[in-house]
Amino acid sequence: MRIRFLGQHLSVGLLLLGLAETLAALLACWLVCSVSADVRVENWRVWTHTLVFGGFILVMMTALGLFSVRQRFGVAGALLRITISVCLGGVLATLLLRLWPDLWLPRSVGVKATLLAWALVSAVRLGAGRLLDDDRLKPSVLVVGAGRRAVSISQLRRRSDRRGFVVAGYVSIPGEPAQVPATQILGSQESLLRCAKERDVDEIVVAMDDRRHNFPLRELLACRLAGIKVTELVAFLERETGKVYLDVLNPSWMIFGEGFNVGRWTQFWERAFDLVASLCLLVIASPFLIGGILAIKIEEGLSAPVFYRQIRVGLNGEPFGVLKLRSMRVNAEAAGAQWAVKADPRVTRVGSFIRKVRIDELPQILNVLKGDMSFVGPRPERPEFVEKLVESIPYYSERHCVKPGITGWAQLCYPYGASEKDSLEKLQYDLYYIKNHGLVFDILILLQTVEVVLMSKGAR
Repeated sequence: MRIRFLGQHLSVGLLLLGLAETLAALLACWLVCSVSADVRVENWRVWTHTLVFGGFILVMMTALGLFSVRQRFGVAGALLRITISVCLGGVLATLLLRLWPDLWLPRSVGVKATLLAWALVSAVRLGAGRLLDDDRLKPSVLVVGAGRRAVSISQLRRRSDRRGFVVAGYVSIPGEPAQVPATQILGSQESLLRCAKERDVDEIVVAMDDRRHNFPLRELLACRLAGIKVTELVAFLERETGKVYLDVLNPSWMIFGEGFNVGRWTQFWERAFDLVASLCLLVIASPFLIGGILAIKIEEGLSAPVFYRQIRVGLNGEPFGVLKLRSMRVNAEAAGAQWAVKADPRVTRVGSFIRKVRIDELPQILNVLKGDMSFVGPRPERPEFVEKLVESIPYYSERHCVKPGITGWAQLCYPYGASEKDSLEKLQYDLYYIKNHGLVFDILILLQTVEVVLMSKGAR
């Protein structure tokens, strides 16, 4: 089940899982303090330490994608991320609390609390994870239509895209050629309401190819009045997959649908967030930036250029110069603009490393401070590629209605794109971001970028 909160589609199951795992971390710290001879459990320091400890673990687990509806890792991946989250959360909590001597607790307490938190959180994840994947607890969906548009549901390949629902079946429409598997078609002999009630359906998705003929208006109205949710296909796919499917998209849906909110207050808070986050990250990232500069100089000589300025397309299609640490050899594009490829021979040894850990992107903080970019948004593309992509991909120019970003929703959900097909896939995620973007969504994306860096996801 999904709920919409602050413009975001949130999974109720994952919210409850996050609450349970946070309580497990808090309980671990409290239990260790309660049995320690050096700590009195009624002391206010204990409660403060416990809340800070649990809070940091929650933030780190969110950053590593453990509460993302699009998580694609198995049990081993979940346990690895829990281990990293609990360890980093414990270390960060200890470092913060050491700034206030009155809040400091013995080191042994922190170590024991971290180990117990790992055990309890892992147990909750393993137990609750099975419940989240149990089809009996998922909402049941009945699809009206069995043609071309309905196929977009039956052909969802990613397990993460199918995690939030179970298809009860497809109701064929007279005159509409069926394209979904015949075994999943329920037929059209009985009324839609009776069909939905007999199968205990929670939601009906309208996926007809042509609504001008045989549209079951009265039957859908009866289902709606009976308390069954009725959803249009594009909105359903957007909610479940986190992207806007272009092959089933109608322009009217973009015009009349929810989202695309760009008010003055939204712009003010997003700009304020960009400035504060940029200054903080610039301070934190300075050692890594300096290390990257020195590494380039050591590999290629003192006279080698360190920074690379490249023209990209920004807000409203205006060009600007994006700044990066140079990761390719100096004459990498002597033959003209090229897509980056896997194991690109133009990339230097240092460049390969700084690309994997995203150090080459750090100079773009200056672009954010200047106002050409935002921290979160669609990745800016080169004019040479944009000109071709606008002609071949519908709605591609719409991605320029917001500022480009250092990181973005498409970067979290899709690997590095280096072709027209990849650009189309990433555009669908970019449109989802543009439709639903806001300060809360930006913060969540920025947090989950930690996983991209730590796990070297999507680097090329």
